[in-house]
Amino acid sequence: MLTKLQSIFIAPLIKMAGESSNPGTVEEIFKDFSGRRSSILQALSVDVDKFYSLCNPEMENLCLYGHPNGTWEVNLPAEEVPPELPEPALGINFARDGMQRHDWLSLVAVHSDCWLLSVSSYFGARLSRNEKKRLFSLINDLPTLFEVVTSRKTIKDKPSMDHESKSQNGVNRSIEGEMKSTGKLMQESSEDEEDEHGDTYCGSCGGHYINAEFWICCDVCERWYHGKCVKIKPAKAESMKQYKCPSCCTKKGRQ
Repeated sequence: MLTKLQSIFIAPLIKMAGESSNPGTVEEIFKDFSGRRSSILQALSVDVDKFYSLCNPEMENLCLYGHPNGTWEVNLPAEEVPPELPEPALGINFARDGMQRHDWLSLVAVHSDCWLLSVSSYFGARLSRNEKKRLFSLINDLPTLFEVVTSRKTIKDKPSMDHESKSQNGVNRSIEGEMKSTGKLMQESSEDEEDEHGDTYCGSCGGHYINAEFWICCDVCERWYHGKCVKIKPAKAESMKQYKCPSCCTKKGRQ
């Protein structure tokens, strides 16, 4: 059994070992990209108040790091030269109080998009031409962080837009009821509806809306999820009074 002192020294080594993994296949690199992207998206949307407070302009050059395991951190850049991985934009905290909050978040999102691509390019340097094409095709299917951050208000307004589609699927509730009751459902069929929800993304896998798939919205954070990603089927969703996504359930447990 490890002593408390041994744990203090071993814990950082475990974290470093996880970060130093070197994905080599298209699937592994895309999984790494998706994990880091989801982490940064968490910081720029769900945890935005905490992220904003950590970026104190009085501090030194700070960077926003997204980790493959779904966590994010604001920290100083790596000390080693050259760093193990491409570095995020330096000094994101300096512009925090000199810009409108939304504009600053959009700026951080743009730089984070660039960093995610540079990390994937770093890991994919040894891929063949066709493998690189397939990798960046997968990446391109996901909306950029900038697109998500700048259209976040539109995404939150989805529940009222989805009322008509719910009625067509036999879910007859008023718009006011949708906002207060069970997790909202989204199961469309026409091409026009697919275009309408084209900027909707899954809070679990990051995938964008695809026609005829079943979606559900968390009543707490109002993020949309593929039913298959959160293991919820339409029949089960109909019987639920309220739906809380895994992330919100975890936060409640910690509190």
